Amino acid sequence: MRLDRRLVIVVVLGLMVGAAAALFSLPGLRERLSTASGPIASVGKAQVGGPFSLVDPAGRKVTDKDFLGRYMLVYFGFTFCPDVCPTGLQVMASALDQLGPKADRIAPLFITLDPERDTPQQMGEYVKAFHPRILGLTGTSAEIAEVARAYRVYFKKVTDEKSTAGYTVDHTSIMYVMDTKGEFVAHFTHATAVDAIVSRLQKLL
Repeated sequence: MRLDRRLVIVVVLGLMVGAAAALFSLPGLRERLSTASGPIASVGKAQVGGPFSLVDPAGRKVTDKDFLGRYMLVYFGFTFCPDVCPTGLQVMASALDQLGPKADRIAPLFITLDPERDTPQQMGEYVKAFHPRILGLTGTSAEIAEVARAYRVYFKKVTDEKSTAGYTVDHTSIMYVMDTKGEFVAHFTHATAVDAIVSRLQKLL
């Protein structure tokens, strides 16, 4: 009899757990519970990106909202960068070319980390040397600091006697892929193979 009682208890508990799981899965219940007790936290979502307001080569104000509906390929650097930035922009340009017509769904952006030297005109002339579709963006020091912080980009002005300005800018070299709603979905470095970038972007597009 003791064995039978234990078996009954196990069965009852199993039925109770199953009923609770089925109830929680009912349409709308999860949403109502989350509204009542606060949003259910998502796990593993990268907090990268956010609103920005910058200036394009024509001197027009550009914000993140201008790119909604398209993927953004965002790369940070500066026009006086000796090697890393040119390499990254060449990789970006090659990826755009290989994507063909699909590249029309991507807004490739190059955002300066050196607003003191990188005027709108300077940015426009610089990016043209890599690809006609890359848009160079600059802004005030405060605006650049804000967008760099949103994208978790490290940058720091350091002394450089070889530079005519007396300084250069150390920075992370990462290309961020943001989806059509401005949410982070992937990233690459300037050393990532073009084929790997194209393959990832094709899956997204």
